[in-house]
Amino acid sequence: MILSARRADALEAVRQSCENPERHQVVPLDLEDHATHSGIVSYVFESQTRIDCLINNGGMSQRSLALGTCLKVDRRLMEINFLGTVSLTKAILPSMIKAGSGHIVVVSSVAGKFGSPLRSSYSASKHALHGFFDSLRAEIFEAGVRVHMVCPGFVRTRISLNAFSGDGSPHGKMDGAQESGMSLTEFARQMVATLERGRAEIVIGGMRERMGVMLSRYAPSLLRWVIRRVKVD
Repeated sequence: MILSARRADALEAVRQSCENPERHQVVPLDLEDHATHSGIVSYVFESQTRIDCLINNGGMSQRSLALGTCLKVDRRLMEINFLGTVSLTKAILPSMIKAGSGHIVVVSSVAGKFGSPLRSSYSASKHALHGFFDSLRAEIFEAGVRVHMVCPGFVRTRISLNAFSGDGSPHGKMDGAQESGMSLTEFARQMVATLERGRAEIVIGGMRERMGVMLSRYAPSLLRWVIRRVKVD
């Protein structure tokens, strides 16, 4: 298994915590640095004969009003969350098509199904992922490669602490909903179990997140009314 993120030290800690750590390889990668992705993938293939599954699970969030968010933050969110994921996928996809099999997993968000205050460009980047990968799914189906979209609700991570404020600085605060959200272990368990069943799109979260997705499909006007009144942080 290849473990990739920006921080090599954190990746090494994860590798050491795995069963049979010698079977896992640390390869640092920055989603925002698109120009490096092809070279990194080529490096991986020096030791790997094929990549069976790509799990796109990187990104940044936002905690600021749309009018209070500078354009450079809007742009960075798209560069990291959308274009970074697309770039890495395009670097790996030809090898899957050549092999005639493979799975591309994209961890999006329920924010990719409907928007909410303080997350305008974050939500836009997640909506963009759905548009791109829904199209890609149809294009590569006959090649034997499958696309899976995973839409988490609130999961206990550092996403709100690291989120961009309107000027691009770290938000630095843990959201209440994030802090009381699903554990990482439980999220991973549910994601793996559902992916094993071959689902094209998966929503993982509490009742309110699942209800929001349901309302977005069947009662969008009611959902808009609820979102205008709900307290968010």
